[in-house]
Amino acid sequence: MAYLVIDLEMTGGDPSWHEIIQIGACLFDHNWELKGKYLQNVYPENEESFSMPAYEVHGLSLDELNDAPMMYDVLPAFENWIIETLAGHKNVPEWDRAKYLKRVRICGQSILGDVNFLQFAYRHEKMKWPFSYKLLDLLNLSFFLFKILRANDQATPKSQSLDAVSEFFGYERTSDIHNAQEDALLTGYCLRDVMAYCEKLELKEK
Repeated sequence: MAYLVIDLEMTGGDPSWHEIIQIGACLFDHNWELKGKYLQNVYPENEESFSMPAYEVHGLSLDELNDAPMMYDVLPAFENWIIETLAGHKNVPEWDRAKYLKRVRICGQSILGDVNFLQFAYRHEKMKWPFSYKLLDLLNLSFFLFKILRANDQATPKSQSLDAVSEFFGYERTSDIHNAQEDALLTGYCLRDVMAYCEKLELKEK
């Protein structure tokens, strides 16, 4: 199973009112080797949903999104990128496409929020949800890993924010603005390192 790490930027926090304006994603194979990166801006249908608090996070203005496609064009293109990246070519027959999307495990930092927005977008565009419901959340995994490490007198971050977890594993972002692709890549690298770290842990009988 491949790992699809996603990060979304939105116009706000309510999927019934706000919209996705940027999709960042990275695809890793079953060995956590990076296969491809994706970044796409999206123009929101509901311009009134654009909020200043969200803008202060992502730094994307409506003017900057002016040439971006709408969600009804972005979702099929996003699926095509996943399928073609996994298949290694563009000529995937229609009858064979669905299996590639079902084989990916969606991953992220606090992934349920992003998945809720993405599912709402699929419903709004009257498109069938193509992915499995197997999720991997860096927030939960790092919480338990750091709890185990603290119980063994190991130094850990004070929080499970993406910046804190990334710093623990030796990564840092290149900008103060939350670019969705960079956040997806950082999340993917941290998930890979959490998995590798777990393989080094040992249970000792008292």
